[in-house]
Amino acid sequence: MRDDAGRFLLPLPACSARLVPMTRYLIALFLATGLSACGFHLRNKITLPDDAPAVKIESAVNYSELVKLLERGLRASGAVVTEEDGTGVAKLKIRSERWGDLPIAIDAQGRAQEFSLRYAVIFTCLRPDGSVLVPEQAIEMSRDYVSEPTDATGTTTEREILANELRREMSASILRRIDSVVRAEMKQGRTLNGAGVDTDAK
Repeated sequence: MRDDAGRFLLPLPACSARLVPMTRYLIALFLATGLSACGFHLRNKITLPDDAPAVKIESAVNYSELVKLLERGLRASGAVVTEEDGTGVAKLKIRSERWGDLPIAIDAQGRAQEFSLRYAVIFTCLRPDGSVLVPEQAIEMSRDYVSEPTDATGTTTEREILANELRREMSASILRRIDSVVRAEMKQGRTLNGAGVDTDAK
């Protein structure tokens, strides 16, 4: 085969034709993995009106990592997150966080070797006047992992990685549910500061 200048060109191997698409795929995969690892989520934001009240997150768990993720997500959405109680402060209440490891497979000696890591959270969101914005509800998530009875260190590391992943997904899920309610309130012309205000009523 000759090029435009009349020079002979060696034929490219078949795999070279797929090199560029494969490279693009690998780059996209790398970027997606990197964003996920740093806790970035494209949908981890909510839509807030300009007059949205400040929000305080209350949790039954001391030093909750979930609370830190929720605070980060709210701030990224433009919300004012406060630790103070007072007039004009809405509350996101994390009623409970529960973890559980359910054996789902055993080896020949009857020892559990595969588990389902389960994470359940109950939450509600209240307006500044104490009325309910988001009714109390539960979200449960799970991930399976293999636990070799003779490799406790590796199992612990894998479990911790999955736990961190579940916390990030739980935070995103809670914010999405709040977002759906806030959008509905805005569409109907209601304010987030009090349940009794409705601009549609004339």
